Amino acid sequence: MTAAKKPQAPVLSTRALNRASLERQLLLRRHVMKPADAVTHLLGLQAQNVKPPYYALAARLEGFAPEEFSALMDSRELVRIVTMRSTIHTHTADDALALRHLVQPARTRELNMFRKGLAGVDLDQLAVRARKLVEEQPLTLKQIREELLETWPDADPQSLGIAARCLLPLVQVTPRGLWRQSGQVALTTLTHWLGREDAPEATYDDTVVRYLAAFGPASVKDFQTWCGVTRMREVFERLRPGLVTFRDENGVELFDLPDAPRPDADTPAPARLLPEFDNLLLSHADRSRFGPQEFKGRTWAGNVAYNVFLLDGFLAGAWKQVEGKTAVTVTFEAFRELTKAEKAGLETEAAGLLEGPMGLGLPYEIAYGPVVGVK
Repeated sequence: MTAAKKPQAPVLSTRALNRASLERQLLLRRHVMKPADAVTHLLGLQAQNVKPPYYALAARLEGFAPEEFSALMDSRELVRIVTMRSTIHTHTADDALALRHLVQPARTRELNMFRKGLAGVDLDQLAVRARKLVEEQPLTLKQIREELLETWPDADPQSLGIAARCLLPLVQVTPRGLWRQSGQVALTTLTHWLGREDAPEATYDDTVVRYLAAFGPASVKDFQTWCGVTRMREVFERLRPGLVTFRDENGVELFDLPDAPRPDADTPAPARLLPEFDNLLLSHADRSRFGPQEFKGRTWAGNVAYNVFLLDGFLAGAWKQVEGKTAVTVTFEAFRELTKAEKAGLETEAAGLLEGPMGLGLPYEIAYGPVVGVK
């Protein structure tokens, strides 16, 4: 007898994956949700710069008030800390405590890149010394390096600072991160800043489930790209009985939660203005569900990322906001020719931000730059 063939998992088209991801990311419609609940659902917000978390939530939440988010930062219910992909994220205090150990392998890999500059340095001793310094008072990375050089004068200064940042869970203290306020990056330990360390540590199993709820359907490589940790196949296999599987148009296996929303591929997707480094575009190995590969290189210049906008759910261009003394100008630079309807959608979205709490109370104008990448 011929063995029965295992049935193939159904295929999800690129548009279907796009709509599923937008729904999980709260971008198909604005949601009535507390900022801290949104940060929890999204597993943190990329926060390389101060403004992106605010604009990320302005695109996702109905009636978002930046001052409310800023107050959560000031009360230490939200914190800025290095987590996913060894980059700064804004997390709830509980998630910062729970997730920090889970992403430590990525920090260890980063530290290993600087081992040459740490010859003769006892890393355990360095961690103890650095902790004592930043818990006495928050310090800048430059100040941490200078203090550590007194103990290890022959070490590379940059490597000493990197070692402290990789070995300890360091948070950026306020006023850094507060809305419309300035403040240099000063660091202390997470537990010292919060005055507690009582959150249960996250497991990889639970984190995969949360990731799928916020970013799925997704492959093993997608999850690894998001968190910066490798060799996660075993975790997905352990969870497989409780998950459903699909394939993308290239045959790659995708995992998902059985009851997670997967809207119809033709579900309307409004124009959205996203900040630089938005997690929507950084959390999958295969980002084709958000736009063609040719657009990828147009969202960066060196180490600088641009704000981007979505049309019909897909990456369609970059935007910038220039705040003058008497007016604010938003300029759109599309990656393709735009229709009148698409421009109207962008202008409506921009007006909602500038006339609402994200604006400065100044007159504004909207301009269009040249189409990027089109000669």
